[in-house]
Formats: sequence, C-alpha cells, structure tokens
Amino acid sequence: MKKLLAAATAIVALAATGSVWAADLPPPQVFKAPPPPPWYDWTGFYIGGNGGYSWGRGATNYAVAGRAPFSTTQAINGGLGGGQIGYNWQFNHNWLLGIEADFQGTGERGGSGLPTIVIPPIIGAAVVPGSTTTANLSQSLPWFGTVRGRVGVEPVDRWLLYATGGLAYGQLNSTLGSTTTTTGGVVTAASSSANVTRAGWTVGAGVEWAFLNRWSAKLEYIYMDLGTFNLTFPGTGPYATVVTSTHFTDNIVRAGINYSFGGPHY
Repeated sequence: MKKLLAAATAIVALAATGSVWAADLPPPQVFKAPPPPPWYDWTGFYIGGNGGYSWGRGATNYAVAGRAPFSTTQAINGGLGGGQIGYNWQFNHNWLLGIEADFQGTGERGGSGLPTIVIPPIIGAAVVPGSTTTANLSQSLPWFGTVRGRVGVEPVDRWLLYATGGLAYGQLNSTLGSTTTTTGGVVTAASSSANVTRAGWTVGAGVEWAFLNRWSAKLEYIYMDLGTFNLTFPGTGPYATVVTSTHFTDNIVRAGINYSFGGPHY
C-alpha cells in the first residue's frame, strides 16, 4: 500500500512538472501565406495628349453636264495632333470598360487631276479658237474628333490591351481649280471651294502601359469612315459646273500619354 501511494505521488508530481514546462514554452507559430502583390487599377478619369500620322483616301465620282461620268482617287495624308479625355472602370480584377473623346488637328491634304479636255478650233467664216482645259481637285481634313467606347483586359500588371469604337466626325475642305488655254494663248483660271462637316464611325485597337503611378503611355490604330458627301462646283469653260460625290476614309496611327485622376493606384 505504501508503494502504491508513493507511485501515485510520483506520477502526480511528474504531471505537474510537465505542465510547468509547457507553460514556459512559446506559443506555436501560425504560418500565413504572404499577401498577393498589388495590381494596378485603371479606374478613374484621365486626360492626355497624342500625335501621329494618318493615311486618308477620298474616292470621288464626277458628273459634268454633257460629258461621261468619271472618277478619281485622292490620297489625303498628313500628320496630326490633339488631346483626349476619358473614364475607365476596372472590374473582375483585370477587365476594363471605358469611354473616351478626342479632338485632332491635322495636316492631311492631297489631290488628283481631272481628265484634260481639248476642244479643237473651228475654222469657217469666222475662226473660233480651240482650247485645252486642265483641272485638279484638292482636298484636306483640317480637323476631326471621335467619341468612343473602350473594352480592355489587363493580361499582366500595368499593361492594358483594348478595342475601341464609336462616333467620328470631321470637316473636309474641297477646292476644284481649272485652267483653260485657248489656241490663241489666252489663259483663264478659276477655282471654287466648298466645305462640309460629316459624321461617321470609327473602330480600332491599342495597347497602354502604366509606367508610373498615375502616368501611362499608349499606341493605337483607328479606322475612320466619314461616309459620302455631295458638292457642286461652278467652274469655267467645259468644266462650267461639276457635281462631285466623295467617300472619305482614314487610317490613323498615333501615340499618346495620359494622366489619371483616379485611385488609389500604386
């Protein structure tokens, strides 16, 4: 009995000692996964500027009284520059919807020659001198603007790929000039101008890179179609009155930079 009591006392003492040791041990460490790295957020208003080059095309049909219809094509090319303003909304981590408006001034211009008209002299009781008439249609796009939606995806941090499309509008200036030279050497020159502002559509795509916390750079291509417009030019000689119908399209490549007011970014 005494041995049993001693053994029980020893077990109780050992248990108490273990509890004291356990109390002195540090708490077990809880290992947590590191937080994911921050992801650039494009949400917010932005404003910026851009510059680039465009390759326009005017396809023109002509109606001249008493003559067969004909057509010409004008390459209307030149540099451009302007500004843009817009808003982005990023959702589902890396998808983006937005709207952007821009306005551009351009140096786009070009022209094409019309068929030369030769009228031989008439020799009879009285000599009616003949004539040679040359003519040229010159066109320019001094400005245009767009209002477009944007949909994009951020495949990797700070890089945005997007498609864009919407409304386009612009002014096309046209001048028809003619020079008539008679067989007697008399030269008559005349010109007539007309301007028209048209609305059409545009579509394109681009890439944008956020190189600083609120600054980004972009490169984009847009195709613009301003539709068909008709003009009437009073002229001179055999080109007395010319009615034109021109369909204008444009291919535009431009680079730009934006500053975002949204946030917080990182």
